[in-house]
Amino acid sequence: MCQNKGMKEELLKINQRILKLRQQIDEYRYAYHVLDKNLIDEGALDSLKNELFKLEQEYPELITSDSPTQRVAGQASDKFEKVQHEEMMISLYDAFSEQDMIDWQSRNDNFLKKELRAEYYAELKLDGLAISLKYQQGVLVRGATRGDGKIGEDVTTNIRTIESIPLKLRLPQKEELLKNGFEEKDIEIINGIIINGTIEIRGEAVMSKKTLTIINQRYEKLGKAMLANVRNGVAGSIRQLDPKVTAERQLDFYAYDILISGYSRGQVIRYRSQADLLANLLGFQTLKQNRVCTDLGEVFSFYRQIEEQREQLPFEIDGTVVKVNDMNLWQTLGITGKAPRYMMAYKFGSLQATTLVKDVVWQVGRTGILTPTAVFEPVKVGGVTISKATLHNFDEIKRLGLKIGDTVILERAGDVIPKVVEVLPKLRTGQEQIILPPEICPICGGVINKVTDEVAYRCLNDQCYAVNLRKLRHFASKDAVDFDGFGPKIIEQLVEIGLVETIADFYDLTSDQLKVLPGLGSKSADNLIKAVNDRRQILIDRFIFGLGIKQIGQESAAAVARFLESSNDWLETITPQDFFLAGQKISQGEWQDLNDIGPKVAESLFSWFSNKENETLLDKLTRQGVLLKKMVNFVGQKLVGLNFVLTGSLNGLTRGQAEAKIKQAGGKIGSQVTRQTNYVVVGEDPGSKLAKAQALGIKIINEQELLALLENK
Repeated sequence: MCQNKGMKEELLKINQRILKLRQQIDEYRYAYHVLDKNLIDEGALDSLKNELFKLEQEYPELITSDSPTQRVAGQASDKFEKVQHEEMMISLYDAFSEQDMIDWQSRNDNFLKKELRAEYYAELKLDGLAISLKYQQGVLVRGATRGDGKIGEDVTTNIRTIESIPLKLRLPQKEELLKNGFEEKDIEIINGIIINGTIEIRGEAVMSKKTLTIINQRYEKLGKAMLANVRNGVAGSIRQLDPKVTAERQLDFYAYDILISGYSRGQVIRYRSQADLLANLLGFQTLKQNRVCTDLGEVFSFYRQIEEQREQLPFEIDGTVVKVNDMNLWQTLGITGKAPRYMMAYKFGSLQATTLVKDVVWQVGRTGILTPTAVFEPVKVGGVTISKATLHNFDEIKRLGLKIGDTVILERAGDVIPKVVEVLPKLRTGQEQIILPPEICPICGGVINKVTDEVAYRCLNDQCYAVNLRKLRHFASKDAVDFDGFGPKIIEQLVEIGLVETIADFYDLTSDQLKVLPGLGSKSADNLIKAVNDRRQILIDRFIFGLGIKQIGQESAAAVARFLESSNDWLETITPQDFFLAGQKISQGEWQDLNDIGPKVAESLFSWFSNKENETLLDKLTRQGVLLKKMVNFVGQKLVGLNFVLTGSLNGLTRGQAEAKIKQAGGKIGSQVTRQTNYVVVGEDPGSKLAKAQALGIKIINEQELLALLENK
């Protein structure tokens, strides 16, 4: 009796765990596929899915039809016309070890109730975008993305720009087909379908590493936002609304599946290896590294060989795919949940590289806790350049035995988060430096205290973290430099993980670094990087205001900018270094002689330009390519110093177009009407902002008056 009770309680606990896993996985998947937000690292999500799958395999009575393992998740984007796949484009279960692969084979044996020792076909798992190509009477009529497996997106126009995709299928010669193992009756079917029927080719669209480098070098020179990695590059290219952009990305395509209309798997094409041969004859390229393996032992050998060759391959891969070669068995084995029994993704583990530790800097967190961050000689790990990684705490430094100048093994756990996993002491030269906790706070100079019974060190100044955070938020704010999308929460997260310490660090950020933040997917990360790159040229008064110099508001910032512009023979743009050198020459008395500059402001300005740390900061901004634009004599800057608020619907312009024109002319856009507002632009059905403008006596204009202001001012 007690034993039965204990079993029921254990089953109840397992069921609760399964329910929580399902709920969490569904939330992550919905955010990624529907909302285009990546809330969790791919490796962590794989772990959750793997745990759920194993629990359900161990307790099959707890499997329900709404489990993530029993269906394909996600919805297609609505930016392109939706396409329903005639046969579902399945996803795969993942294996991460030889034991996982052995367990997969055992599950298939148990399902068939016999020992299955069929051949396997081992392939490279390309890091790109799955594509379906439909050919009717031998002509390409449709290209579609995988989408949610059932419904994808019609991207035919963009697909046609990929040169490795034939617009018309090649008709194989009979001798060619016979040579590759096809029988007479199969040859008649194949050629008949090519001429009069429908064939679907599935494969992976990819971008080579070389192409990514060339494109990013070109985009950097043009001042355009660069592509984060090959996977994002492919996905963004295929889903471009302008096919010309897709064409310039020089994508490639590798076929890995063929569906012949009216025939089941194994009827015409009997082996997966044979499908690659037929794809070649039809005009497609396939992966030459793919091979037939007689057993799992050969699969493991293939896996290790490809892992060693990974860096030398022209494209990115994240593992291998192992399939039962006999396609007649595909129908027998079938599909369980969201993926087939007859194939498995055998993924690579974490990637590693070696690099030198150049420095260790200490970040101050919300509660005053100091976190050490290693600064590396930049190194590529899995196609991503890594230059920083958290060391968590001083005990971790002691555990590693880490010194500044050491050679370390750096790993991207889950292919995302960089981590120091080992120090290589035999490579030391004797010049390495011991790392000690700071005696004073690197932010405020306050007292540092070791937390009792903890590994942490803390700054005792309650305002330390807040002060630095406010400086960063202020610089990024709309009234200053205006990094669109960099809200308080994102900036705080960047400070917490050590990616941003000073305003110059914003310009070192990459999309890959931002994607590790909770709630940010590839698209959001790319948009944030674009926002920073769009502000590599800044109006000088906004820049001065953004620096957060004590006593300097927007009006005094404009006064300083006008004075320096009139005192120096500057071109339309200058470097931050030029700005600092000019300000450094001004005495406190000269500052005080200016209109709108009082004694306290003059003292603050003189002190700021005398600070060597500020000079170092502006030197770094100069090296990062930041330029300052003059307020006067600059083309199109007709509304400098004027603040606008828009309310109601405009007729000729959209709200975005109107705001863009005002900003291009040097004006500022506000969300609320205040005494600092100069104009309120009123359209149809205005809101409460009109009444507030009338109460404050703010000048009210319509759309036509705004256009006249832009034209004539």
